[in-house]
Amino acid sequence: MLCYRIHFSSNRLPTFRAVRFADRFLRMRQRMKLRCVICCLFLLSSSGVLLMLSVKYSNVTEYFPPSASPESHPIYQKYNINCQAIYDLDPAEVGKSMVIRRKHVVENQEETLVNLTSNCSLFIKSRGYDDVCVSEGERDFPLAYSLVVHKSAVMVERLIKAVYTPRNIYCIHYDQKSPPLFISAMEGLARCLPNVFIASKRESIFYGGISRLKADLNCLSDLLASEVKWKYVINLCGQDFPLRSNIELVSELRRLNGANMLETSRPTTLKMQRFILHHELRDANFEYKKMPVKTDQRKIPPPHGIKVFSGNAYFILSRDFVAHLDSSAAVKDFLAWSEDTFSPDEHFWATLARLPGVPGEVARTEPDITDLQSRTRLVKWEYLEGSLYPPCSGKHVRSVCIYGAAELRWLLNYGHWFANKFDLQVDPVVVQCLEEKLEEKRRLFQSVACREG
Repeated sequence: MLCYRIHFSSNRLPTFRAVRFADRFLRMRQRMKLRCVICCLFLLSSSGVLLMLSVKYSNVTEYFPPSASPESHPIYQKYNINCQAIYDLDPAEVGKSMVIRRKHVVENQEETLVNLTSNCSLFIKSRGYDDVCVSEGERDFPLAYSLVVHKSAVMVERLIKAVYTPRNIYCIHYDQKSPPLFISAMEGLARCLPNVFIASKRESIFYGGISRLKADLNCLSDLLASEVKWKYVINLCGQDFPLRSNIELVSELRRLNGANMLETSRPTTLKMQRFILHHELRDANFEYKKMPVKTDQRKIPPPHGIKVFSGNAYFILSRDFVAHLDSSAAVKDFLAWSEDTFSPDEHFWATLARLPGVPGEVARTEPDITDLQSRTRLVKWEYLEGSLYPPCSGKHVRSVCIYGAAELRWLLNYGHWFANKFDLQVDPVVVQCLEEKLEEKRRLFQSVACREG
């Protein structure tokens, strides 16, 4: 199969840094339309019409792989929903999606994936891993992924499938505390897919601790040692999902020309408390089990006169940058200094991006690069809804929106490359529709760029 390069230049979107009147107008219009849909849905629910929609749109189909029988193990449910209508914010179809998500949905069936990956040929064929066309541009620009995950094996598989090409390489770091069935599912993915592997060294990850940062570092070390000469590395968690196809990502990353894409800002006084004071890992009486607790003990200043910047845990880094960090004594000293800080991954990468002389350096004198300007991850914070973001149509967890189907159009048009957070238990329709939209782009590319050799 011969493949030719194609660009989706018509899909390019304005950056937050260059917000213009027209861009603001379009976003305002989208917000107003989404608000109207949410209001209409509320009225529908109140008047009992949603109950009629429930009866009318109750057909939910099980997804069975094309070459598998219903007696075999389906990976996930596929819902009878019109994703284009969801994208167009059609009130009836969005209401239908709400009816679907109100039903008890069991999506996180780890055993399902374990069983399917026990037969690798069936798994690869049924999920279409053997039917991915790669253009010349993609072939010459492989990407690497670091996936730090701990639950929902089916969601992790769908994430990998959404960003998969045989030329890329994928490192999975699962939490050592993860349930055995989840670990078996991840091992199954690595066994069946030749360019997916499990990190050689794994951590027990605790919220806010150094272990989360070390998990990515473990994958980065393995990725550097791999035979694949990837150009950029992207780190993801199990509740992320792409908003761009691989060919679009490659096109965007080529334009970076060696620069990195990540948040790096001057820390607020509150955030400075995370690294100017010593923290101790202590037992916690809730879901995290352990987490760093602030003490009154002040830390010594960072080594080598390093000035600390703030950001988040997510990045898109060039190979040259990662190789430089891997061989830098100053970076190793800074990592050791960060051991007793809170959420060191939220200042580690942001600080290193501004070290003088690093590949793709962001000068310390340059303005802040916020999470809205960095395209790495689109996160909707509850306290910014109504000003920067339209309302959350899903569910809030610790002030973060778990996306609902009504946000499909906003997600795809905002300009970011990935988004967080998604949860199949909250709204499986938005994930299904994102898959469909990405698949449409893939099919369009194949019809134009790929021909049988």
